[in-house]
Amino acid sequence: MLLAAVALIVGQLVLRGWVAGSGYFYWDDLILIGRAGSHALWSPDLLFYDHDGHFMPAAFATAWLVTAIAPLSWAGPVVTMLVLQAAASVAVLRMLVVLLGTRRIVLVPLAFYLFCPVTVPAFAWWAAALNSLPLQCALAWVIADAVLLVRTGRRRYAISGVAALAVGLLFFEKAVIVPATAFAVAALSRYVVGERGVIRAVARRGAPLWIGSGLVLGCWLVAYLAVVDIAYARSQPSEIPGLLHSATSLGVVPTVVGGPWSWERWVPAAPWATPSQVLVVLSWLALAAIVGWSIRSRPRAAAVWLTVLVYLGVALIPVGLARGGPHTVDELMQSLRYLADLAVVLTAAGALLVSARPRATERTSRPSAAAVLMLTAAFVMSSVWSTITFVRSWSEGTTERYLTTVAAELGTLDAPLLEQEVPWTVLNPTAYPQNLASRVLAPVTGPDTFADSTPRLRMITDTGDIVDAQVWWNRSIRPGPVPGCGYRVQGPAPVRLDLDGPMLSHKWTVQLNYLAGRDGTVTLGFEHGDRVAVPVQKGLHTVFVRVIGSGEALRIAATTPGLDLCVASGPVGVASYDN
Repeated sequence: MLLAAVALIVGQLVLRGWVAGSGYFYWDDLILIGRAGSHALWSPDLLFYDHDGHFMPAAFATAWLVTAIAPLSWAGPVVTMLVLQAAASVAVLRMLVVLLGTRRIVLVPLAFYLFCPVTVPAFAWWAAALNSLPLQCALAWVIADAVLLVRTGRRRYAISGVAALAVGLLFFEKAVIVPATAFAVAALSRYVVGERGVIRAVARRGAPLWIGSGLVLGCWLVAYLAVVDIAYARSQPSEIPGLLHSATSLGVVPTVVGGPWSWERWVPAAPWATPSQVLVVLSWLALAAIVGWSIRSRPRAAAVWLTVLVYLGVALIPVGLARGGPHTVDELMQSLRYLADLAVVLTAAGALLVSARPRATERTSRPSAAAVLMLTAAFVMSSVWSTITFVRSWSEGTTERYLTTVAAELGTLDAPLLEQEVPWTVLNPTAYPQNLASRVLAPVTGPDTFADSTPRLRMITDTGDIVDAQVWWNRSIRPGPVPGCGYRVQGPAPVRLDLDGPMLSHKWTVQLNYLAGRDGTVTLGFEHGDRVAVPVQKGLHTVFVRVIGSGEALRIAATTPGLDLCVASGPVGVASYDN
């Protein structure tokens, strides 16, 4: 049995290796590597960053190590995903052996976990995998430890379980649900075989694990509340049914038969499941048949399904409240990445149903081994097809071309670049300021790659090429009052550079045409906004300056003693490479 189980795990890892290799950095991945390239490993700004409500220091530490070893190389994330998936798969196998022993029937729920499509989207997206896979591993490991602790009383299982919980929490705050889930499975493992008083027995015999978990959760909660800005619910209660329908009928339920078979994607959104209506109906019928047969043949099976239903609600409703809202579509739940841990719970539920004591009249009505083998094989083939269709959708995108091209182009720079946002298909403006090129490209840039000013205006195109650019004449600096000079700048007193019209608060580029008597530094800014220090060179030159602010004039001042500067007319507007 164990050899067959190992073979199944190897098969899963081969398939998942293909899935991972077909992907690339996506969305939050770029935020992770950007912050990893900007901060030291032990920096609180890295480890204790509030990432959209997530507290995940271990995930950021992993991203830092991967980025430090091979910046912008996709091989690093692929390796981490496969290592974490292997750990989760082994933990699930251990859980099943604890619940069922080394019987061949273990292979059925194991195959369900290994190939179920509900885990694929969270695996393929590196940032999601750094959350989801440690959670799956912690769930399976602590469930097994809880059952073993209650069964044997050995304290080492309490220590192991508490350690696994702590690690899971460092990757993903959703691990708070692990102790309650482990308690439920430990209790059900005794209840389904006919024992009584299981709640009290599990609470008493597993006390070291529950007390240790409570202490870990308490310490973690203090850190979480200190780091994370608790967001208000974005969804209205009336929106929840639509989200739940998408998560169940169009999301989780079709995976019971290896669906959804098809996915849709609008770049830059992640793929979401699009099962056919026929598949949805068949999936519900199959699920109803499984539930009905198990309850009819096993008198205590209803408690197992009730636990699964409660877990599903606990997993879905907070996500619906926090991630929903007036600008959120129901397809968000169909992406399935929020529900990957449900695969572990369903696998444990399957093991509990197998171990449950059947009714006396049903002892001879079990499915034949051939039927079980055929159904399992059909499920695996269906799941593999769903995985293949997911990869076809997931592999679309422009990020790989953009990052590989710009990384190669950066070596040819002879002057700094001004700050700009990456293309919206790579990381859209809702992620600002994490979508700034200097942050996304931090792993492969130096301290002088981006600056507030540059003597040569160049920009990164949507394909990653670095090309010459110009400044649109949204506004212009009016000709100055000094004949033959324009605006004379001498000393620290600000000189007003009048514009030919007002400018709204925005990120603007100023083309500053000047004649300087010596090398030095000036400050430049709008009437309303921060000033930027700009180096100037002796002689007649042009410098392009990125300024943020608004007003009808710019203000310039010399900060270098003895610097004498003449400023001529020039454009103030948006930098562009295709005008």
